[in-house]
Amino acid sequence: MRNISILGSTGSIGTQTLDIARQNKDIKVKALAAGNNVKELAKQIREFEPELACISTDELAKELKILIGDMNVKIVTGMEGLIEAATYASSDIVVTAIVGMIGIIPTIEAIKCKKDIALANKETLVTAGHIIMPLAKEYGVNILPVDSEHSAIFQCLNGEGGNRISKLLLTASGGPFRGRTIEQMQNITVEDALKHPNWAMGQKITIDSATMVNKGLEVMEAKWLFDVDIDRIEVVVHPQSIIHSMVEFDDGGIMAQLGSPDMRLPIQYALYYPERRILNSKRLNFADIAKLTFEAPDFENFRGLKLAFEVASKGGNMPVIYNAANEYLVSRFLNRKIEFLDIPKYINESIEHFQYVENPTVKEIIDMETAVYEYLGSRC
Repeated sequence: MRNISILGSTGSIGTQTLDIARQNKDIKVKALAAGNNVKELAKQIREFEPELACISTDELAKELKILIGDMNVKIVTGMEGLIEAATYASSDIVVTAIVGMIGIIPTIEAIKCKKDIALANKETLVTAGHIIMPLAKEYGVNILPVDSEHSAIFQCLNGEGGNRISKLLLTASGGPFRGRTIEQMQNITVEDALKHPNWAMGQKITIDSATMVNKGLEVMEAKWLFDVDIDRIEVVVHPQSIIHSMVEFDDGGIMAQLGSPDMRLPIQYALYYPERRILNSKRLNFADIAKLTFEAPDFENFRGLKLAFEVASKGGNMPVIYNAANEYLVSRFLNRKIEFLDIPKYINESIEHFQYVENPTVKEIIDMETAVYEYLGSRC
């Protein structure tokens, strides 16, 4: 039996995790945590009968209690509630599918309670990888990647023992604007940016994919997950999204993981690792695949990706600034307050504005996020 807690249960990864629980009767959902989608959370509680549920505010908690008043579920709120869900005693594994740096503290507390982490919250490692990975090692906790690219690398490395990695190759679809110049992206609308060619995802990650900032965040995450230097991580644009990522070893051999674009595969693999369960999903038919193509990323027109490599090389608090700026700017773009190309522009401005801190604490990371938000609030 797998007893799980899900942080971010009403989002894209959270709902797909629940779909896996629906198909596998040996998964028991012990705790659910959501942001503001109280009606969807109430439906999930009725179907999966968790023992604990977290919602963002006390006001929403009152509404939730009315919706599930006949059920015996403990309702908690805010950061304290997230921590309680992440550390819930009867859960064995925590799916961290919550969006943003808010996921850092609950993840740390879950590790301290020796919960394995199915990691979908990339901001946790991007901003606090220097804290998270040593802590996981100290407490003997598995960090199991849920991102399709990192799961692909994880799968390729299974059974390879001490064989040295020469290079990690993270594939990228290129997003909806692959091949466009900066001039051609001048008047991008929110609707344009939300039309990803291959993946069905939440709004924030879909915009990140359009700017290719998401791939930059994945580069930083891969550095910590697989303990490799940035100069041994390469991005390869692969529009078909069939190869999810690759590993090159010292002898020149390359291993790749292939599959249809379906996030349920890496989610299920993380939940049942090292077992592979039957998954009701579309299977690849190589006879139907006309071709697989690859190209170098366009660093000139997708400045956000180039900036990611730069801040990852610098380390310290630079990835925190990059990530916090992006979170703020994507929200502004989705609310139609700034233009699409303002996102990389103001990320770069934020990086140049703040001073370098070599080894930020959790408090310094959280404070830096606030400082970046305040700075950008005065700028755009």
